[in-house]
Amino acid sequence: MSETKPLRRALVTGGSGDLGGAICRALADGHFHVIVHANRNLARAEANAASIRAGGGSAQATAFDLTDAGLTRAAVDALLAEGPIHALVHNAGIHEDAPMAGMSDEQWHAVIDVSLHGFFNVTRPLLLPMARARAGRIVSISSVAAQLGNRGQTNYAAAKAALHGASRSLAREMASRGITVNVVAPGVIEGRMTAEAFPAERIRELVPAQRAGTTDEVAALVAFLCSDQAGYINGQVIGVNGGMG
Repeated sequence: MSETKPLRRALVTGGSGDLGGAICRALADGHFHVIVHANRNLARAEANAASIRAGGGSAQATAFDLTDAGLTRAAVDALLAEGPIHALVHNAGIHEDAPMAGMSDEQWHAVIDVSLHGFFNVTRPLLLPMARARAGRIVSISSVAAQLGNRGQTNYAAAKAALHGASRSLAREMASRGITVNVVAPGVIEGRMTAEAFPAERIRELVPAQRAGTTDEVAALVAFLCSDQAGYINGQVIGVNGGMG
């Protein structure tokens, strides 16, 4: 009788949101134990984890502020004490949109802090454990705005584009240890914010596919990049954008 292999563990930052929740479900379907992260809304992270468990998957919830390096390090260390983390999906991000001429210091720094500094704070404590295991998957969620630009989003585009350079550089540093580092850059994806910002006629103008993508379409790619089959895909920025660019 063969032994059942223990589940690999994946940490998903911003796992309490729409896209984060879809990513968590896809990873759970791919035989990961999913750690659903939230910044403050632990109740929503708990609900996503409970939904995964109700569907036969394995999940837990956690909450910590990614912009606080000390708190993040302590939280990651506590998770590592429970077992290795085999995959990190840095999905957390926020919008503080405004034309740059009228953008406040707070709007600029808030977006950079979550997307870019948060990436550094949560990734760094995982690198040596992954290197010792000679295996790991790191995937960051960016945006088509980082590739094409978008009016009113200089802060958001800058933060996400910085993830491209950081991920490509980190991939070169860690590839010999069996660790892959990639970026997924979604375009217009269905969700609460999209419905307000992108009416149907605007989507038809912007997107060659003439529709918004789904969170499940993005999540499927993320789950694949975290799988064993994606071991030779490294340092890449992959768009999920219906042909926008």
